[in-house]
Amino acid sequence: MEESIASTLEKYHHDPTRLMDILIDVQSEFSCISDSAIKQISRGLDISIADVEQTRSFYHFFSKRHTGEFSIFLNTSVNAYMMGRDAVARTFEQEAGIPFNEVTPDGLIGLFDTSCIGMSDQEPAAIINGKIFPNLTPFRVKELIRDIRAGKSMEELVVEGYGDGENSNEDIRAVVNNNIRKIGPVLDPQYRPGDVIWKILPEMSPDKVIAEIKKSNIRGRGGAGFPTGMKWELARQTESDEKYIICNADEGEPGTFKDRVILTERPKLLLEGMVIAAYATGAKKGILYVRHEYKYLKTYLENLIKGAHERNLMGKDIAGIKGFEFDVRIQYGAGSYVCGEESALIESAEGKRGEPRDKPPFPVERGYLGKPTVVNNVETFCSAVKVLLNGADWYRSFGTKDSTGTKVLSISGDCRYPGVYEVEWGFTVRDLCEMSGAVDVKAVQVGGPSGSLVGPEDFDRTLCFADLSTGGSLIMFNYSRDLLQDVVLNFTSFFIEESCGSCSTCRVMPVILRDKLQKILNARGVKSDVSDMLEWAKVLKSSRCGLGQTAANPIVTSIRNFPDLYDQKIRGKDDYDTGFDLNRATRDAMAAAGRLPVNGG
Repeated sequence: MEESIASTLEKYHHDPTRLMDILIDVQSEFSCISDSAIKQISRGLDISIADVEQTRSFYHFFSKRHTGEFSIFLNTSVNAYMMGRDAVARTFEQEAGIPFNEVTPDGLIGLFDTSCIGMSDQEPAAIINGKIFPNLTPFRVKELIRDIRAGKSMEELVVEGYGDGENSNEDIRAVVNNNIRKIGPVLDPQYRPGDVIWKILPEMSPDKVIAEIKKSNIRGRGGAGFPTGMKWELARQTESDEKYIICNADEGEPGTFKDRVILTERPKLLLEGMVIAAYATGAKKGILYVRHEYKYLKTYLENLIKGAHERNLMGKDIAGIKGFEFDVRIQYGAGSYVCGEESALIESAEGKRGEPRDKPPFPVERGYLGKPTVVNNVETFCSAVKVLLNGADWYRSFGTKDSTGTKVLSISGDCRYPGVYEVEWGFTVRDLCEMSGAVDVKAVQVGGPSGSLVGPEDFDRTLCFADLSTGGSLIMFNYSRDLLQDVVLNFTSFFIEESCGSCSTCRVMPVILRDKLQKILNARGVKSDVSDMLEWAKVLKSSRCGLGQTAANPIVTSIRNFPDLYDQKIRGKDDYDTGFDLNRATRDAMAAAGRLPVNGG
């Protein structure tokens, strides 16, 4: 082990900012990051053991204990449960002979729960040693455990054909499908890589590039909707010896998977967008931050970057433009939803815990390694290429006045055609239900757990920044679903699991809200519980980042849009109940002392 870790440290030049990469490699090779490994890494990077341990302990896919020769991570997202996760999980436990979050005595198989893995259109899905196994059934699980015990290799576990498009590429070889249902300007396959870099950039100054992006009125596609041109302009105006471009491909929002498809089918478009941003802002280095669950794309993406260098689309004097140099490295996460927030992502890319930073300063002023940094979403960079290729006026011809262009959406749940749809801003929720073959729709979750749960009376609202804004996820629920139990409770538990714990508001309040909701679901709720949840949810608005600020949204939007669901559950005659049962709380103590409650309860 020592020799291997020493080699890994050498590979990353003993650079402490590459701690994430080092830990990922060690976890992958040894299925754990032991105390001895932590000590060696600490010495090799000349940082404290505490610095190594705080990063290791933060991420879901790092573990001090051995996770098994075959580490199986099964998704716990709402889509997974809707499509049969319970039966799949029970079969895993029965066949492996262990409960979840345990390893078999022989160290062969480990079963673990994990949050959404970006496969909401093909659930239930699991990750086994980095490979994705979608559309699982109890029968398929029996096959997998049987073949693992028979000594078959990871490649031999794959009995299906590889997926469509580039999923069958020899550098990917994934049993994953793109499910592209509607193509628009961004997903248009007629795009020729490098056209903007070779033909347009040499004729435009960086200021003109920014002016065209501003004219297009394109706004960030990650959810916040900040004007892209303004962000690039601020970064350009900030004086610094170094600047960075970071692509946020850490789509951890349950129900979202569009970036996975773009990374698979349009990665050259994405990389060209990063090069354009570098030209506009004066950045020389870039980072493509990809969520750990998409690590199966590693070789494929690395070879594309290598090819870009060979074609002079990256490197020095790009496209013959003297002094224009730019390079991109890939940084993988290790399982943390909060790293989708730009400053938390930067912390992670620096090898630290993914805890959001206080703002200001903003990343365009002081970001990665304290230097001006532009952080944009995958789709934003792709759209920027099409803006320069076809012009700002062309781009503004799509969408609405204040929401120009198109939006790539991930649609899943109770619909006949789950998948990726590129539509113009301005489509209604009803349009998208019909487009995806969703019938008998009771509710739609717009924007993932951090968004809004809307009912039929809101289905004629439009998707745009002025009405229903979304980072890209829509989940359909029909009338067979118990929205409070199956959806709201699941989403609230997700936020509790994914909180970085930095803010007391986010650390404490979602747990209190979940307990209140659970009380209502257990038929012990009263009217004041509902009003309490609405009032207490306001406390979360003082949290540092978007996770904390929106952690109450599943409960708040369900109360506002589906009050009848709560009315049906609460005890209507009672106004107040603390939920505290003295007899239940003292039962064990009374039994141990051989006493009975005075009231005979």
